[in-house]
Amino acid sequence: MRMEQPYILAENVTFSYEEEEMGPVSLVLDGVSLSVPKGQFLALLGHNGCGKSTLAKHCNALLLPTGGAVFVDGLDTREKDAVFAVRQRVGLVLQNPDNQLVASIVEEDVAFGPENLGVPPEEIRQRVDEALKTVEMYDYREHPPHRLSGGQKQRVAIAGILAMRPDCIVLDEPTAMLDPRGRQEVLDTILHLNREKGITVVLITHYMEEAALAGRVVVMDKGKIRFDGTPREVFSRVEEMKAHRLDVPAAAELAYLLRQKGMPLPNDILTEDECAAALMQLWEEGTA
Repeated sequence: MRMEQPYILAENVTFSYEEEEMGPVSLVLDGVSLSVPKGQFLALLGHNGCGKSTLAKHCNALLLPTGGAVFVDGLDTREKDAVFAVRQRVGLVLQNPDNQLVASIVEEDVAFGPENLGVPPEEIRQRVDEALKTVEMYDYREHPPHRLSGGQKQRVAIAGILAMRPDCIVLDEPTAMLDPRGRQEVLDTILHLNREKGITVVLITHYMEEAALAGRVVVMDKGKIRFDGTPREVFSRVEEMKAHRLDVPAAAELAYLLRQKGMPLPNDILTEDECAAALMQLWEEGTA
């Protein structure tokens, strides 16, 4: 796939966690190279333990590579003087929003990040209001976070990152703990940030339907990148995805199973509408 100037660039990154008594464990990241251009929506997939969350934490210098290098907007994350600037550019949203909510009132929570950056009070007010409006939580600005739903809490957590004006947001399974409504609220917010605001998004998810909405899908297994392409390219490789213990979107799975039964369906079906349209065409042609 054609790549533009990278905003995040990982070059042959290796990483292993150290244990005090037993020494280094097996590599969590094993020679990972990844280039993410500004403005892209990238979905990062892989089963638990494949290294995707570890790679996400390298994107804003929460972790530093054992070997290789990670650059953010040209800044080397290994340089101590660059860490503050890197974290201003890349915000990280975690799976459990309760781990990121620190204040007793929503607007105070969103203001926490800019305050720590030394932003003037009048600009903080502007940033907080803008961030809450962006995630459609402005009407809840004076509410206590603990009274919000899971989806609302996650949107407040995202607003707190937005108030620091990052160019990129990395989200580590942000919908994993949410009900379907909360998932949709957060996903709509992510799509809005990417498509309307031009923010670079790296989304780690176990939901294949979420990944299908991205512009690019990267699949990891055993600390390495295994597949990298558009959703259609990646999810058409059903058998290979299953070999890496991963699913594909339900429509792609159904089309694959029907092809196994002899139906001449396209290999790159991705959505329910596409699957229904292809089946209808076969019906009209008398080949279904």
